[in-house]
Parts: sequence; structure tokens; C-alpha cells
Amino acid sequence: MLKFLTKRLCQSALLLILVSIIGFSILHLAPGGPLGVMGGGNLSAEDISALERQLGLDQPLPLQYASWVGHIAVGDWGRSYRDNAPVLEAIGSRLGATFELMIAAISLAMLIGIVVGIVSALKKDSWFDVSATSLSMVLISLPSFWLGFIVIYFFSIELGWLPAGNRNSPGVDTLVDRLWHLAAPACVLAIIMMATWSRYMRASIIEVLSQDFVRTALAKGIPRYRILFAHIIRNALLPMIALFGLQFPSLLGGALVTETVFTWPGMGRLFLDSISYRDYPVVMGILLLSSVMVLLGNLIADILYAIADPRIRLD
Repeated sequence: MLKFLTKRLCQSALLLILVSIIGFSILHLAPGGPLGVMGGGNLSAEDISALERQLGLDQPLPLQYASWVGHIAVGDWGRSYRDNAPVLEAIGSRLGATFELMIAAISLAMLIGIVVGIVSALKKDSWFDVSATSLSMVLISLPSFWLGFIVIYFFSIELGWLPAGNRNSPGVDTLVDRLWHLAAPACVLAIIMMATWSRYMRASIIEVLSQDFVRTALAKGIPRYRILFAHIIRNALLPMIALFGLQFPSLLGGALVTETVFTWPGMGRLFLDSISYRDYPVVMGILLLSSVMVLLGNLIADILYAIADPRIRLD
């Protein structure tokens, strides 16, 4: 286990460096910059030169990157160009909303997706199986932002059942109101993942049903419901742990897009606003934190999979 963790941590560190270099380079080499946004574009040449020196933007790009890495290494993520707030505080104030959306979406996707997958596998080639499989193929191909606009149009504008955005109503901060605002973005984010979970669960159940131990259990006269819950579903759920690790990047990326569509006050909105303002420290902070979350999610999934299935060795 120690050898595996050491190897994965080294790989993760190299990936983080690579991602940060690519992100830093693209961000700084893209047209425009924070100086063109500051002051409404009315800064004089002298003001621009002074700000460049103050922010370190007059240095060569490799030196800027080295300076940024040095500050990150000591826990200094910098300050926002927009309001001079510490980057960690700016991200931390939005992180809770993003986690709230992600947890609600993945819980809904797993619950419904796994149940649909089980029923589809047990009723293979039935009308339910064919309908669920066809629908999952359609849902997987839908962009989350397009689905979000459809939900807003029908359920918010036409029917008025759900709010079109925000985390809560103005002046209201109750659990019921928050759940009401969470329903639409969480469902949009869950629907696409739900389709993937149902397809994988269906395939996993069908594979387990063909195993010898299932036929042996049936031959021994063990009740079917006991075989289903104690053996079939239990073994079929093991690959779902690995699927969670594979889907975590999509979950995080989908959350950032969904937040933008529903004006959800999470990291997605902050990321988009920071890109528009050319707020380099905040953009790089979100990029770095998102990369860490993805790598950590995959690492945890691998460890849980090895714990759940003793046949898997972490070498």
C-alpha cells in the first residue's frame, strides 16, 4: 500500500506541474490581459507600466511561473486582481455551493442509475430494458448546458415550478428554499451521469449472472431474492467504485458548466467571471484545486476498490 501511495503521489505531482504549466501558459499568452480590464480600460501608459511592475507582469513568463509556484509552495495563493481578496478566501466562499451541487447530483445519479440498471439486467430484452437503454444513449449525448436551458424554459418560465437560478430566494435562507433552488441544477447534472451508471450497472449485473457461483447457488435451492441481494448485486457493485473515479472529472466539469447556466454561486461562476476579468491568480487557483480534486477522487476510488475486492493488489 505504501509503495502504491508513493508512486501515485509522485505521478500526481508530475501531472499537477504539467497541468499548471499548460494552464499558466495559455492564460498569459491569450489575447488581452488584466491591465486592459482594470480601470475600465482608461488607464494611462504610466499607470499600466506601474501595475505591470506591481503585479510582476513585466517579467518573462518562466519567471512569473516560478514566482507563482514558489508562493503556492508556502501556502500563498495570491490575491485577486478584481477585489484584492486572498484567492483561498475567494474560492473557499464558493466551494461549499459546488460541493452541495455535486453531492446532490451524484447521489441522485447513483440511486436511480443503479436501480434502473438492475431492473434492465433482470428484464433483459424486455420493453423496459430496450427503452431504458435507448434513453440512456440519448441522455449521454446531450450537452449539460443545453439540457439546463431546456429545464429552465419548461419548468421555470413556462410552468413556474422551479426557480431559474441562484442558491436561495432573496431574503430567505431556509432548508426548503435551498432544496427548491437545488432541484433543477442537481437534476440536470444527475441526468447525464444517471444514464452512464445505469448502462454500467446493467452490464455488470449481466456479467455476474453468467458466473458459475450464481448457477451453483440456484442449484442449492437458495431463494432468488437472497442470491440477488447477497451475491449478484454485491459483486456487480464493485466495478461501480472504479466508475466513480472515472466519472469524477465529468462530475466536476459538469458542475462548473451547470453553475454557469443556473447562476449557482459556486466555483463555476467564479471561474467564468475570473476568466472574463483576466483574474490570473483566481483562475489558476481554481484550476489547481480542481486538478487536485480529480486526482484525489481517482486515488480514493482505487483504494476503495482494492479494499472491497481483496483480489485487487495495489502494486
